[in-house]
Formats: sequence, C-alpha cells, structure tokens
Amino acid sequence: MSTQTQISATTVREITDWLYMEAGLLDAGRYREWLDLVAEDLSYIVPLRVTREREAVTDVVEGMTHMDDDADSMEMRVLRLETEYAWAEDPPSRSRHFVTNVQVAPGDSEDEFEVTSNLLLYRTRGDVATYDILSGERKDVLRRAGDGFRLAKRVVLLDQTTIMTHNLA
Repeated sequence: MSTQTQISATTVREITDWLYMEAGLLDAGRYREWLDLVAEDLSYIVPLRVTREREAVTDVVEGMTHMDDDADSMEMRVLRLETEYAWAEDPPSRSRHFVTNVQVAPGDSEDEFEVTSNLLLYRTRGDVATYDILSGERKDVLRRAGDGFRLAKRVVLLDQTTIMTHNLA
C-alpha cells in the first residue's frame, strides 16, 4: 500500500460503510444490486493457497485460483442465479458476512483506495445442520465514482487450503 497521502477519517468511514452495505446486499441475495457496485474493469480473484515451510516466500500458488472473474463473468453468475437452473442455490443459501479490521491507504490514482479487511463468511443451506465457515483477508481496490465507490479489484486470500464447501459461487 502506498503511504504518500493521509486518508481522512471521513473517507475511511465512507469506505467502511460501503463494505458493510456490500455485505448486506450479498447476505440479502440482492446480487443484481451488488453488480451495480463493481467497476467495468473488475478483477475478482480467489487464489489457491498451500501450506509451505516457514522460509517460503508465499503460500499462494501462482496461476491457480478458485475464482478468477471479471465484470462480465460476474454478470453471468448473477444471470444464472436468476434462472430456474441454479440448482446449487435452490433453496437459496443463508449467509452472513462479517467484515472487520478495515485498513485504507491511497491507491495508484487520486480516486482509488487500497483497502484491506478481514472476512468471515457463515453459510447454511436448507434445513440441514451443517454449515460452512470461510475466513480470510481481502485486498480491494475501491474507486470513487459519483457519490460512492466501485469495486475495481478484489483478491480474497482464504485461510483454508482445502475448501470443504460444495460450491463457492
């Protein structure tokens, strides 16, 4: 993260509120409205992680991902959910996104911000007693657009190396 400019408390609060609002939209299944929050040049990546020795430079496997989407592929995901053929989400999952430890720094341009946050996702389906919990760190680039922000980039570094959930949509 760049540190050449101090970020105002007001901007940090606006960004934090934006993250909470985004989580609320996802929890409510309002995916079409969520799409309105993404930039046309969106990059959304969930890289594959492995367990390596302490001396390893990184535990992220270069070029391997659980998800590697852009605005168009996210649109296709939402379109599919709006059909009768999204069997993995019928009945719809119930989810709760917890966003914490928000840190904001200047981005590469004046209207962009690098935002790091922690995420805990709880998800359950139907009447079964099982549930999914995913935790991780998000590295976002938010771009100021009009009176709000657009998500330009998100990298989600999940803490799990093996994801036991049946689908990661």
